[in-house]
Amino acid sequence: MKELFRMFWAFFRIGGLTFGGGYAMLPMLQKEVVEKFGWATEEELMDYYAIGQCTPGIIAVNTATFIGYKKRGVPGAIFATAGVVFPSLVIITIIAAFIQNFAHIVYVQQAFAGIRVAVCMLILNAVIKLWKSGVKNIVGICIFAAAFLLTALLGISPIYLVIASALFGIFWGRAAEKKQNRNPKREEDKK
Repeated sequence: MKELFRMFWAFFRIGGLTFGGGYAMLPMLQKEVVEKFGWATEEELMDYYAIGQCTPGIIAVNTATFIGYKKRGVPGAIFATAGVVFPSLVIITIIAAFIQNFAHIVYVQQAFAGIRVAVCMLILNAVIKLWKSGVKNIVGICIFAAAFLLTALLGISPIYLVIASALFGIFWGRAAEKKQNRNPKREEDKK
């Protein structure tokens, strides 16, 4: 039970201190989940994060659910998910009750502008970390470039790009396995 409350509290802090959505949350997830508690490796976290992007719902909630389930099963998933959601639920409820009263104040508008700049930096940091852990060879660079161009220039839905990238990754991996199985001696000689 102690570990479940620790999980709730860790995800509560992440949910309460992360502004800007799931991408901005990645640095905190890495620090808490990977470095501090060791609930997942960095590669596992990236996998959960990628799956969280592909499944319906909020990336932060999906990722918390995956990590909680991995560590403690269904109770872990419930506690981690509740932890990441609870701060937002409370804060949004309070803001919704009072937003009309202070949204026009110059200082509030300036604070939101400052938060947006900080969130851009957090997202850039997440992109750099995702790049380092996900793009490891020329094939990864080609997939990245193709997905970026198709999204930016043609407006193709990211859902289709994720599915196509997954299928291409499977195809490429199987082709590499077949090549290695045909030439096992060459691969051993290279080592």
